[in-house]
Amino acid sequence: MVLARPEVTAGRGRNGAWRRGTAPRLALMALPFAFFVLFFAYPVATIVGRGLRDGGGWQFGRAAEVLADPDLLRVLWFTVWQAAASTALTLLIALPGAYVFARFDFPGKRLLRAVVTVPFVLPTVVVGSAFLALVGRGGLLDDLWGVRLDTSVWAILLAHVFFNYAVVVRTVGGLWGALDPRQEEAARVLGAGRFAAWRRVTLPALAPAVAAAALMVFLFTFTSFGIVQILGGPRFATLEVEIYRQTADFLDLPTAAVLTLLQFAAVLALLALHAWTVRRRESALKLVDAARTARRPRGAGQWALLASTLAVIAVLLVLPLAVLVERSFAGPDGHGLVFYRALGAEAGADSTFTVPPLTALWNSLAYALAATAIAVVIGGLAAAALARRGGGRLVRGFDALLMLPLGVSAVTVGFGFLISLDEPPLDLRASWWLVPLAQALVGVPFVVRTMLPVLRAVDGRLREAAAVLGAAPWQVWREIDLPLVRRALLIAAGFAFAVSLGEFGATVFIARPDQPTLPVAVARLLGRAGELNYGQAMALSTILMVVCAGALLALERVRTDRTGEF
Repeated sequence: MVLARPEVTAGRGRNGAWRRGTAPRLALMALPFAFFVLFFAYPVATIVGRGLRDGGGWQFGRAAEVLADPDLLRVLWFTVWQAAASTALTLLIALPGAYVFARFDFPGKRLLRAVVTVPFVLPTVVVGSAFLALVGRGGLLDDLWGVRLDTSVWAILLAHVFFNYAVVVRTVGGLWGALDPRQEEAARVLGAGRFAAWRRVTLPALAPAVAAAALMVFLFTFTSFGIVQILGGPRFATLEVEIYRQTADFLDLPTAAVLTLLQFAAVLALLALHAWTVRRRESALKLVDAARTARRPRGAGQWALLASTLAVIAVLLVLPLAVLVERSFAGPDGHGLVFYRALGAEAGADSTFTVPPLTALWNSLAYALAATAIAVVIGGLAAAALARRGGGRLVRGFDALLMLPLGVSAVTVGFGFLISLDEPPLDLRASWWLVPLAQALVGVPFVVRTMLPVLRAVDGRLREAAAVLGAAPWQVWREIDLPLVRRALLIAAGFAFAVSLGEFGATVFIARPDQPTLPVAVARLLGRAGELNYGQAMALSTILMVVCAGALLALERVRTDRTGEF
């Protein structure tokens, strides 16, 4: 009997471990890493470096000047304060909804889940437009009771709750539905009251999910741009809005660079906390029964909770969108299609665009389809790399890199595209692909977060068996992985399409005047006075809302409860 040497045994020893572990992962990571370096890290570093350098020297003193400016300190304080207030208000309103979706079974639940998620995939410009139609000058509340909340903190906070309600419902409700209610019932049998049993049994298990949801809501509201830009007026600005003003209005790149670095540091801290809470949540899920236990409400209290949740959804989520649609039909001579017809009119001398506004719809669809294709390829490879066992800090660092575009200033990324991608071999300023590349940066994290849990659930022994039988790596993917992740791939593509369609922060800089996207067109129309411009903005926002909602409803038909993390 001859024993093979360990270092040359296939699949054993350090060389075999390298071939089976690290080398394939690095191969999968190569293209996503190169994509993020070229189209994220390089533009951001270029714009920040240009802002902090003056004649070859670094302006480190500029940071102290910016941080000592009272006006900019007020912007920083408002950014943190409104993010904290928005997060607390969102948790207060959405946690009962998370319980309802987790524990109750009722007719129309799947449709209602889709309705709840629609606001999250809507462009922030549309959300701002919807609340402007509800609480702004000439809005519903102004017409009925003379109440106006536009350019007020309350309008911003309510719009943030509208936008992030689904984050809490999906994140917390997904875990809540996986907890075995018999654990809490056992505590009550042993003498604990209802609240004490919930506090000692359910709350500790839910804490990581609640923390993860709170951090994501805080991150999204901390970097809020479109909502604050429309509803904040000249009085209120977040760091993201101030970066835009300093860059686009004042051309003050040093101040914008300092604010970008400040926001970047905050985002890194938030993402590190979020990664820690996600690891705690995954550990908790291993200890509980993942079976779904939803049942019909029982008793007056549960029926009252369901009714109140439906009322909140109707008033907070459905009403603003319904008002948006109504305002799009409210012409000067009564309700009709006057604003929709105006979208196809040729541009005049005083027009906002050089092309008919309706052209923005076809531009957006073409850009979003291209961005989706890029995001699916890059995100799919990244998810496959992250799904492989082991990796340690390498995997965690790569995962954090993929999430950064959700928190780093999109304004900085967009302006960085114009500044950095202007020389061969990356002279893309006049290229049609510039917009899809920027939109794909936002779509990739959603692809990764949707596909990663499904890929991790695939039994690795199936791949190993196929490899032993002689299948090439691409054949293993086609025969083993693809049939199992096809549904998740469709959902990932749908989310990437929706978020690409609504991307605004970077696109506002790089979209050409003769090729505007829908969010850019809406923002430009709202920035000009006149009933026709306002009506066309409402009409374009309605079209954009219908397209995004249609994509999401289609996703719900193929979604399963275990598909994806969101």
